[in-house]
Amino acid sequence: MFKKILIAEDHELGSYSVQKTLEDLNIPAVDYVYYCDDALAKVQKSIRENMPYDLLISDLSFEEDHREQNIKTGQELIRKIREIHPSIKIIVFSGEHKPGVIDTLFNEYQINGYVRKARNDSKELKKSIASVFINENYLSADLKQEVKKLNNYEFSAYDITLVSLLAKGILQKNIPKHLEDRNLKPNSLSSVEKKLNTLKEDLEVTSNEQLVAFCKDIGII
Repeated sequence: MFKKILIAEDHELGSYSVQKTLEDLNIPAVDYVYYCDDALAKVQKSIRENMPYDLLISDLSFEEDHREQNIKTGQELIRKIREIHPSIKIIVFSGEHKPGVIDTLFNEYQINGYVRKARNDSKELKKSIASVFINENYLSADLKQEVKKLNNYEFSAYDITLVSLLAKGILQKNIPKHLEDRNLKPNSLSSVEKKLNTLKEDLEVTSNEQLVAFCKDIGII
């Protein structure tokens, strides 16, 4: 089992939940920090002392207070720690549930596990730690289904651009001009209409407003 773990969590209640889980697992060395800057400093110090952390468990959102921070989100923290300690295992413990966000964490940030803060999260956290320790990525069954559903849609960069423009309040008839300005093709009105209609049909929504709402809900815009 892991010997040295760092917890980055700005709420005491969440920190207590993690602490209880690690006590049950008899982890010998556990450090807790409330700020991302402190987490990075801890990792840097552990590397200098040749006693690096085996595992980072981090939240994604950190509330701002009187103390100015250079690193403001869990994503930024994960990226910076990955740069200096590529072999560290990382589990995200967060209330975030959008499959688009979770999928990005695994694919772009190379996390090893994701546990959503909810009822029975201690049990899920134990499972994730055990799985990640044997080099298996972990995502709970309910979230796995949502991420799988997201991946089945296979949104292209072009699709996301169209929906993002709608989300900014740009009328469908004016989208071709914005695509042309960005040198994106196809940029004819008929092509835009056809693509948006296909998206709405595939996602089983009936309007552009519902399409935007759906994409916001799953976290791709």
